[in-house]
Amino acid sequence: MRYGFVLPYGDARTAADFAFEAEQAGWDGFFVWEPVWGIDAWVSLTAAAMRTQRIRLGTMLTPLSRMRPWKLASETATLDQLSNGRVILSVGLGAVDTGFGEFGEVTDRKTRAELLDEGLDILTGLWRGQPFSYEGKHYHIKECNFFPPPPPVQQPRIPIWVVGAWRRDQSMARALRYDGLLPNVLDDDGKIREVTPADVRAMRDYVATNRSAATPYDIVVEGRTPGDDRAAASSIVQPWIEAGATWWIEALWPAPDQPTDPDGILRRIRQGPPQLS
Repeated sequence: MRYGFVLPYGDARTAADFAFEAEQAGWDGFFVWEPVWGIDAWVSLTAAAMRTQRIRLGTMLTPLSRMRPWKLASETATLDQLSNGRVILSVGLGAVDTGFGEFGEVTDRKTRAELLDEGLDILTGLWRGQPFSYEGKHYHIKECNFFPPPPPVQQPRIPIWVVGAWRRDQSMARALRYDGLLPNVLDDDGKIREVTPADVRAMRDYVATNRSAATPYDIVVEGRTPGDDRAAASSIVQPWIEAGATWWIEALWPAPDQPTDPDGILRRIRQGPPQLS
Protein backbone atom coordinates (compact mmCIF):
# COMPACT_ATOMS: atom_id res chain seq x y z
CA MET A 1 0.00 0.00 0.00
CA ARG A 2 1.16 3.51 -0.85
CA TYR A 3 -0.23 6.59 0.81
CA GLY A 4 -1.22 9.89 -0.77
CA PHE A 5 -2.63 13.13 0.54
CA VAL A 6 -5.08 15.30 -1.40
CA LEU A 7 -5.06 19.02 -0.69
CA PRO A 8 -8.72 20.01 -0.26
CA TYR A 9 -8.05 23.68 -0.97
CA GLY A 10 -5.08 26.02 -1.21
CA ASP A 11 -3.23 28.25 -3.63
CA ALA A 12 -0.10 27.28 -5.52
CA ARG A 13 2.22 28.47 -2.76
CA THR A 14 0.29 26.41 -0.22
CA ALA A 15 0.50 23.39 -2.53
CA ALA A 16 4.26 23.80 -2.79
CA ASP A 17 4.75 24.22 0.96
CA PHE A 18 2.40 21.38 1.91
CA ALA A 19 3.87 19.01 -0.71
CA PHE A 20 7.29 19.65 0.83
CA GLU A 21 5.89 18.85 4.27
CA ALA A 22 4.20 15.72 2.92
CA GLU A 23 7.44 14.46 1.44
CA GLN A 24 9.28 15.07 4.69
CA ALA A 25 6.56 13.21 6.62
CA GLY A 26 6.80 10.11 4.43
CA TRP A 27 3.73 10.37 2.18
CA ASP A 28 4.09 8.73 -1.25
CA GLY A 29 1.87 11.08 -3.23
CA PHE A 30 0.48 14.61 -3.15
CA PHE A 31 -2.67 15.47 -5.09
CA VAL A 32 -4.78 18.53 -5.88
CA TRP A 33 -8.26 18.87 -7.31
CA GLU A 34 -8.94 20.44 -10.71
CA PRO A 35 -11.84 22.94 -10.71
CA VAL A 36 -13.74 24.34 -13.66
CA TRP A 37 -12.82 27.80 -12.41
CA GLY A 38 -10.40 28.30 -9.55
CA ILE A 39 -6.81 27.67 -8.56
CA ASP A 40 -5.07 25.99 -11.47
CA ALA A 41 -4.06 22.40 -10.70
CA TRP A 42 -1.06 22.27 -13.02
CA VAL A 43 0.43 25.54 -11.79
CA SER A 44 0.03 24.23 -8.24
CA LEU A 45 1.67 20.89 -9.08
CA THR A 46 4.50 22.67 -10.88
CA ALA A 47 5.13 24.71 -7.75
CA ALA A 48 5.05 21.50 -5.72
CA ALA A 49 7.53 19.83 -8.08
CA MET A 50 10.03 22.62 -7.49
CA ARG A 51 9.95 22.02 -3.72
CA THR A 52 10.14 18.20 -3.75
CA GLN A 53 12.36 15.37 -4.96
CA ARG A 54 10.57 12.06 -4.43
CA ILE A 55 6.84 12.36 -3.85
CA ARG A 56 4.41 11.56 -6.70
CA LEU A 57 2.28 14.47 -7.94
CA GLY A 58 -1.17 14.33 -9.46
CA THR A 59 -4.76 15.40 -9.73
CA MET A 60 -7.77 14.03 -7.91
CA LEU A 61 -9.27 14.31 -10.42
CA THR A 62 -9.16 15.81 -13.94
CA PRO A 63 -12.53 16.00 -15.77
CA LEU A 64 -11.09 15.41 -19.23
CA SER A 65 -14.38 15.89 -21.09
CA ARG A 66 -14.23 19.65 -20.57
CA MET A 67 -10.56 20.07 -21.47
CA ARG A 68 -8.61 20.32 -24.70
CA PRO A 69 -6.65 17.06 -24.69
CA TRP A 70 -3.64 18.55 -26.47
CA LYS A 71 -3.32 21.22 -23.79
CA LEU A 72 -3.46 18.58 -21.05
CA ALA A 73 -0.92 16.47 -22.97
CA SER A 74 1.44 19.46 -23.00
CA GLU A 75 0.96 20.18 -19.29
CA THR A 76 1.43 16.61 -18.14
CA ALA A 77 4.44 15.88 -20.36
CA THR A 78 6.11 19.14 -19.31
CA LEU A 79 5.53 18.47 -15.61
CA ASP A 80 6.71 14.86 -15.93
CA GLN A 81 9.97 16.16 -17.39
CA LEU A 82 10.31 18.83 -14.70
CA SER A 83 9.64 16.39 -11.87
CA ASN A 84 11.81 13.61 -13.34
CA GLY A 85 8.92 11.24 -13.85
CA ARG A 86 6.63 11.78 -10.85
CA VAL A 87 3.25 12.61 -12.44
CA ILE A 88 0.05 10.60 -12.00
CA LEU A 89 -3.05 11.65 -13.95
CA SER A 90 -6.48 10.78 -12.53
CA VAL A 91 -9.42 11.20 -14.90
CA GLY A 92 -13.17 10.83 -14.84
CA LEU A 93 -16.38 12.44 -16.02
CA GLY A 94 -16.25 14.99 -13.21
CA ALA A 95 -19.07 16.39 -11.09
CA VAL A 96 -21.40 18.57 -13.16
CA ASP A 97 -22.46 20.54 -10.07
CA THR A 98 -19.02 22.18 -9.86
CA GLY A 99 -19.67 24.76 -12.58
CA PHE A 100 -20.17 22.74 -15.76
CA GLY A 101 -23.52 24.28 -16.61
CA GLU A 102 -22.57 27.79 -15.51
CA PHE A 103 -19.62 27.86 -17.91
CA GLY A 104 -21.36 26.14 -20.80
CA GLU A 105 -19.54 22.83 -20.48
CA VAL A 106 -21.14 19.62 -21.71
CA THR A 107 -23.33 18.07 -19.03
CA ASP A 108 -24.84 15.10 -20.88
CA ARG A 109 -23.30 11.96 -19.37
CA LYS A 110 -23.08 9.95 -22.60
CA THR A 111 -21.40 12.80 -24.46
CA ARG A 112 -18.96 13.37 -21.62
CA ALA A 113 -18.06 9.66 -21.72
CA GLU A 114 -17.41 9.92 -25.47
CA LEU A 115 -15.23 12.98 -24.94
CA LEU A 116 -13.35 11.20 -22.17
CA ASP A 117 -12.58 8.21 -24.40
CA GLU A 118 -11.46 10.35 -27.33
CA GLY A 119 -9.50 12.65 -25.04
CA LEU A 120 -7.57 9.69 -23.62
CA ASP A 121 -6.82 8.48 -27.17
CA ILE A 122 -5.41 11.89 -28.09
CA LEU A 123 -3.53 12.37 -24.84
CA THR A 124 -1.70 9.05 -25.04
CA GLY A 125 -1.15 9.43 -28.78
CA LEU A 126 0.53 12.80 -28.38
CA TRP A 127 2.70 11.48 -25.55
CA ARG A 128 3.98 8.82 -27.96
CA GLY A 129 5.24 11.49 -30.35
CA GLN A 130 4.67 12.96 -33.77
CA PRO A 131 3.53 12.93 -36.49
CA PHE A 132 0.08 12.43 -35.00
CA SER A 133 -3.44 12.60 -36.40
CA TYR A 134 -6.85 11.64 -35.06
CA GLU A 135 -10.34 11.23 -36.45
CA GLY A 136 -13.11 10.79 -33.90
CA LYS A 137 -16.72 11.77 -33.40
CA HIS A 138 -15.86 14.92 -31.46
CA TYR A 139 -12.18 15.60 -32.23
CA HIS A 140 -10.50 15.87 -35.62
CA ILE A 141 -6.75 16.44 -35.72
CA LYS A 142 -4.89 16.75 -38.99
CA GLU A 143 -1.44 15.26 -39.09
CA CYS A 144 0.77 17.53 -37.03
CA ASN A 145 4.49 17.84 -36.71
CA PHE A 146 5.00 21.03 -34.76
CA PHE A 147 7.43 21.62 -31.88
CA PRO A 148 6.31 19.13 -29.23
CA PRO A 149 7.69 19.02 -25.71
CA PRO A 150 10.08 16.18 -24.89
CA PRO A 151 8.15 12.97 -24.24
CA PRO A 152 7.24 12.09 -20.65
CA VAL A 153 10.03 10.58 -18.58
CA GLN A 154 7.74 7.72 -17.59
CA GLN A 155 7.35 5.04 -20.23
CA PRO A 156 5.32 3.62 -21.82
CA ARG A 157 3.27 6.55 -20.46
CA ILE A 158 2.43 8.65 -17.46
CA PRO A 159 0.22 6.44 -15.23
CA ILE A 160 -3.48 7.14 -15.76
CA TRP A 161 -6.01 6.31 -13.05
CA VAL A 162 -9.59 6.15 -14.34
CA VAL A 163 -12.90 6.23 -12.48
CA GLY A 164 -14.66 2.91 -12.98
CA ALA A 165 -18.36 2.48 -12.17
CA TRP A 166 -19.04 -0.98 -10.76
CA ARG A 167 -20.52 -2.87 -12.53
CA ARG A 168 -21.01 -0.85 -15.66
CA ASP A 169 -19.22 -2.77 -18.40
CA GLN A 170 -18.27 0.21 -20.54
CA SER A 171 -16.94 2.19 -17.59
CA MET A 172 -14.93 -0.75 -16.24
CA ALA A 173 -13.56 -1.59 -19.70
CA ARG A 174 -12.27 1.98 -19.99
CA ALA A 175 -10.52 1.75 -16.63
CA LEU A 176 -8.90 -1.57 -17.55
CA ARG A 177 -7.25 -0.02 -20.62
CA TYR A 178 -5.12 2.21 -18.43
CA ASP A 179 -3.10 1.96 -15.23
CA GLY A 180 -5.37 2.26 -12.25
CA LEU A 181 -8.94 2.19 -10.99
CA LEU A 182 -10.73 4.81 -8.92
CA PRO A 183 -13.66 2.71 -7.68
CA ASN A 184 -17.17 4.09 -7.97
CA VAL A 185 -20.10 1.88 -6.97
CA LEU A 186 -23.69 2.38 -8.14
CA ASP A 187 -26.72 0.89 -6.44
CA ASP A 188 -29.66 -0.72 -8.24
CA ASP A 189 -31.15 2.73 -8.89
CA GLY A 190 -27.96 4.01 -10.48
CA LYS A 191 -27.03 6.22 -7.54
CA ILE A 192 -23.53 6.36 -6.10
CA ARG A 193 -23.10 4.58 -2.80
CA GLU A 194 -20.15 4.19 -0.47
CA VAL A 195 -17.42 1.82 -1.62
CA THR A 196 -16.64 -1.09 0.73
CA PRO A 197 -13.65 -3.44 0.98
CA ALA A 198 -15.92 -6.18 -0.40
CA ASP A 199 -16.48 -4.05 -3.50
CA VAL A 200 -12.76 -3.55 -3.94
CA ARG A 201 -12.15 -7.29 -3.57
CA ALA A 202 -14.69 -7.98 -6.31
CA MET A 203 -13.11 -5.33 -8.54
CA ARG A 204 -9.64 -6.76 -7.92
CA ASP A 205 -10.84 -10.17 -9.08
CA TYR A 206 -12.53 -8.58 -12.11
CA VAL A 207 -9.30 -6.80 -13.04
CA ALA A 208 -7.29 -10.00 -12.69
CA THR A 209 -9.71 -11.86 -14.94
CA ASN A 210 -10.33 -9.23 -17.60
CA ARG A 211 -7.19 -7.14 -17.94
CA SER A 212 -4.80 -8.47 -20.58
CA ALA A 213 -1.82 -6.15 -19.96
CA ALA A 214 0.91 -7.44 -17.67
CA THR A 215 1.92 -3.99 -16.42
CA PRO A 216 1.27 -2.95 -12.80
CA TYR A 217 -2.26 -1.84 -11.97
CA ASP A 218 -3.41 0.29 -9.05
CA ILE A 219 -6.68 0.27 -7.14
CA VAL A 220 -7.08 3.58 -5.34
CA VAL A 221 -9.34 4.29 -2.36
CA GLU A 222 -9.72 7.38 -0.23
CA GLY A 223 -10.84 8.12 3.29
CA ARG A 224 -9.71 9.54 6.61
CA THR A 225 -7.50 8.17 9.33
CA PRO A 226 -6.57 9.71 12.70
CA GLY A 227 -2.97 10.86 12.62
CA ASP A 228 -2.64 10.65 16.40
CA ASP A 229 -3.91 7.08 16.86
CA ARG A 230 -1.79 4.48 15.10
CA ALA A 231 -3.94 1.52 16.13
CA ALA A 232 -7.14 3.17 14.92
CA ALA A 233 -5.51 4.17 11.63
CA SER A 234 -4.27 0.64 11.12
CA SER A 235 -7.73 -0.80 11.73
CA ILE A 236 -9.17 1.51 9.05
CA VAL A 237 -6.55 0.78 6.38
CA GLN A 238 -5.97 -2.95 6.91
CA PRO A 239 -9.27 -4.18 5.38
CA TRP A 240 -8.54 -2.20 2.22
CA ILE A 241 -5.07 -3.71 1.95
CA GLU A 242 -6.53 -7.20 2.36
CA ALA A 243 -9.13 -6.41 -0.32
CA GLY A 244 -6.40 -5.51 -2.82
CA ALA A 245 -6.19 -1.70 -2.79
CA THR A 246 -2.71 -0.40 -3.62
CA TRP A 247 -3.12 3.31 -2.78
CA TRP A 248 -4.81 5.00 0.17
CA ILE A 249 -5.59 8.70 -0.39
CA GLU A 250 -6.09 10.72 2.78
CA ALA A 251 -8.95 13.10 1.92
CA LEU A 252 -9.99 15.86 4.31
CA TRP A 253 -12.76 17.27 2.14
CA PRO A 254 -14.74 19.87 4.11
CA ALA A 255 -18.52 20.00 4.15
CA PRO A 256 -19.86 22.40 1.47
CA ASP A 257 -20.91 24.95 4.09
CA GLN A 258 -17.68 24.78 6.09
CA PRO A 259 -14.38 26.60 5.46
CA THR A 260 -11.15 24.68 5.08
CA ASP A 261 -8.79 24.44 8.04
CA PRO A 262 -5.22 25.03 6.78
CA ASP A 263 -3.70 24.47 10.22
CA GLY A 264 -5.56 21.18 10.63
CA ILE A 265 -4.55 20.04 7.14
CA LEU A 266 -0.90 20.81 7.80
CA ARG A 267 -1.06 19.08 11.19
CA ARG A 268 -2.44 15.92 9.56
CA ILE A 269 0.22 16.00 6.85
CA ARG A 270 2.99 16.26 9.44
CA GLN A 271 1.57 13.32 11.39
CA GLY A 272 2.42 11.17 8.38
CA PRO A 273 0.61 8.39 6.57
CA PRO A 274 -1.23 5.59 8.37
CA GLN A 275 1.13 2.99 9.74
CA LEU A 276 0.18 -0.62 10.26
CA SER A 277 0.53 -1.71 13.88
